[in-house]
Order: sequence, then structure tokens, then C-alpha cells
Amino acid sequence: MEFVIITGMSGAGKTTALHVLEDIGYYCVDNIPASLLPMLYTLCSKSEDENMRRVAVVVDVRGTENYKMMNIAIEQFKSAHEDVKILFFDAKTDVIIMRYKETRRRHPLAERLKDGSVADAVEFEKALLISVRNLADYIVDTTYMSNKQLRERIMNLFMEDATKALTLTFMSFGFKYGIPLEADMIIDVRCLPNPFYLPDLKPKTGLDKEVRDYVLNSEETQEFVRLTLNLLDFSVPLYLKEGKSELVVGVGCTGGKHRSITVALELEQHFADLGYRCLIQHRDIDKQ
Repeated sequence: MEFVIITGMSGAGKTTALHVLEDIGYYCVDNIPASLLPMLYTLCSKSEDENMRRVAVVVDVRGTENYKMMNIAIEQFKSAHEDVKILFFDAKTDVIIMRYKETRRRHPLAERLKDGSVADAVEFEKALLISVRNLADYIVDTTYMSNKQLRERIMNLFMEDATKALTLTFMSFGFKYGIPLEADMIIDVRCLPNPFYLPDLKPKTGLDKEVRDYVLNSEETQEFVRLTLNLLDFSVPLYLKEGKSELVVGVGCTGGKHRSITVALELEQHFADLGYRCLIQHRDIDKQ
């Protein structure tokens, strides 16, 4: 059985993720108290209904006022079942505040604080969820994600064959838009030749052969990629040995359009050829 606990920051995308998982065949439950997880797991595992072999549940601060016990219940439940995975959603505070202002909805913790401000509620929730975040198998930062990108990320993680123990996600990004919070490693490629300053290449991206050829034909880039692969070839098996389910490698240049995409594609191809389950995401490719 596959049992996914969706949790994380309010306003970071949990409901959207639940809808995506429902679309690809998961039996989904929203806003269940953590104390009921063992009961639900037992019911689903004993059910003869094949549709209940893949289960996704949202557990968050709405379901309890005893947050410490919620965290303990999730930790104990996960440690008791090897087939339980935690999918944690996060986003920067200012982005979550903006989302609440746009939707005009109240933060679920706002009424439990004295002044009821969204900003204080968000910071309070972040502190509450630190221990659960540390338990997560997958951390998704939706700060700069569109709904389309979020949907693609969830489908890539859970729609494909999940028999391989470690998923490698290579995420290109632009430092000018911020470092992805979910990245386990950051590779800074701003030292490599920049196609941005060539008029013919500036409007293109690392998905175009001309840009990749320009970046990769440099001796500096070739040596940089070789040394980076040496590091990853050494460290990835260690992450696998430690039982990590997903390793997110962020590859950043200034704008996230040329060098970062080029190098991310090279890294992804290398590990795909080695037989790893690899995903590629170009976070900032459409930004102006």
C-alpha cells in the first residue's frame, strides 16, 4: 500500500496537491486529525477495494489545537509503517501572506492569536511544523511555482513507477528570484560563460541547442561539470544509504534561463543513464 501524508504550511498548496493525487487514482481524505491515522491505515490496508491501495491524506493545524501531540502522532505513525511517506509544502512568508490577501480567506491560526494577523499566524505555523518538516520525504517549495508547475511536480513524483528508492530532482533556477527552499544541494554556475550577453542567444534558453553548445564548449564548463559529477557520484549513493527518498539538486545562474538549464540537463542525463529515477524542473524559465 502507498500512504502519503500531505502536510505543511497553510496556503502553500496542500489542497491543490490533494486534487492532483485524486486525479491520478489516490483515495484522498482532507483534514483528518493525526490521531485517526492508524485507524484509517488499518481500514485501507484491510479493504478489498483496490482503489484504497493508494491513499493520500491532509493532516495540518486545522485538525487539532494540540499541535505538539499532532507532531508526535505523525512521527510515531510514520516510524511504525515503512510504506508511509510525508509530502511537506512550504513557501516564503511574504508569498503566503499575499495569497491570503488575494483570496480574502482567514488563516486557520489567526483567530487563535491575540492580534489575529496573517503574518503572525504564518510565523507561528512555521515554528509549529519544524519537527514534521524534518521528517518529510518530499519537500515542495511553491513560492515561485505556478499551479501548472505544481501539478507537474506532483504528477512526476507520484504518477510514475515509484519502485526505485531515490528520486533525483534537478531544478534550474535564477538567484535573482531566490534560492529554492526544498533544495538539498545548490550548484552555483554563475562562474560559467554567460550567453545572456550575446544578442543572438539572449532570447533563447538552455533548452535550445545553440545555448547549450555555447556553454558546454567552454573548457571551464567541461571541467566544472566533470568535478560536479564526481561530487554527486560520490554523495548520491550516501544519501540513498541513509534512506532519503528524494534528493533535490538546485542549479542556479543569475536569471535561470541559460547556464543553469544547460548544466541541470547534463546532470540529469548522467544519472538517468546510470539508471536513477530522475526529474527535471526549470523553475524560472518563463520569468521575464
